Amino acid sequence: MIELKHIYKSFEDKDVLKDINTVFENGKTNLIIGQSGSGKTVLMKCIVGLFEPTSGEVLYDGRDFVRMTKRERTLLRREMGMIFQSAALFDSMSVLENVMFPLDMFSNDSYKERRRRAEYCLDRVNLLDAEHKFPDEISGGMQKRVAIARAISMNPRYLFCDEPNSGLDPRTSLVIDELIHSITQEFQTTTIINTHDMNSVMGIGEHILYIKEGLPAWEGCSDEVVSSGNKSLLDFVFASDIFRNAVLGKEQ
Repeated sequence: MIELKHIYKSFEDKDVLKDINTVFENGKTNLIIGQSGSGKTVLMKCIVGLFEPTSGEVLYDGRDFVRMTKRERTLLRREMGMIFQSAALFDSMSVLENVMFPLDMFSNDSYKERRRRAEYCLDRVNLLDAEHKFPDEISGGMQKRVAIARAISMNPRYLFCDEPNSGLDPRTSLVIDELIHSITQEFQTTTIINTHDMNSVMGIGEHILYIKEGLPAWEGCSDEVVSSGNKSLLDFVFASDIFRNAVLGKEQ
């Protein structure tokens, strides 16, 4: 569980985040959404320590990340998995080597044990047959799946996903969504997803934090979006008439 208490973030004289309070529970897909410039990316960076909040607390199962020493932060980061907007794979490494990279860096296991763990993770994302290929030999969707396998290789307690569906077609995006959701449930991770994908919002949004102009403007789950009565949220989620008609048609 990750809890945010009274998070503020300012850059010079501009307040970007204003009193963010929320709880991201383990075993759930927690989504942060909002228009470009709303502050959601800044919030994600405050959670993982790339930015320091101006004030407030970021609690990882009761441990305040903001007040940790450098060594304590380093140890905590070993409990984190990251999926970046681009897959961020190493072009010179095979698929298997990419997944093994965190294990090679941080694990004290033998090579055989590290390889077995990497192969398990690749099998979990249905890519074991591609272990000897290189990133430029597989599709964008497959690269994202490799990134997921690498992110879970260290069995993280906390999983962060920054626009995991960026650049993917709708069908592949659904595959990635379901994969992240199932892994979250299987490993009971605290998963936080920063996304613009409204299919993700309505499909796997078990807990959604909607930020508008740096303020928490709504919080709930996907089943509560349509009945929220929050005009700003509805205008944002259903900006596309096609998406609006598809979702609202199911509700009727």
